[in-house]
Amino acid sequence: MSVVKVFSATKARDRHALGEAVTAWLDDNRDLRVAKACVNLSSDNEFHCLSIVLFCCAVYPIAPHTPPASPAR
Repeated sequence: MSVVKVFSATKARDRHALGEAVTAWLDDNRDLRVAKACVNLSSDNEFHCLSIVLFCCAVYPIAPHTPPASPAR
């Protein structure tokens, strides 16, 4: 499974909280691993937009090794 998650904010208060939002989302999605992250800042004369894009893939837990059962006698 592949997931692309986009976080963005234009208001200063929201931009400052963006890192916490990313951390909370990652905590809620521990089955995903971030393969790549892109941070972009765009602006015009009035607005500044900060975006963080995470490209994630699923992490499948490896089952612990269980030795084979002994044959019945």
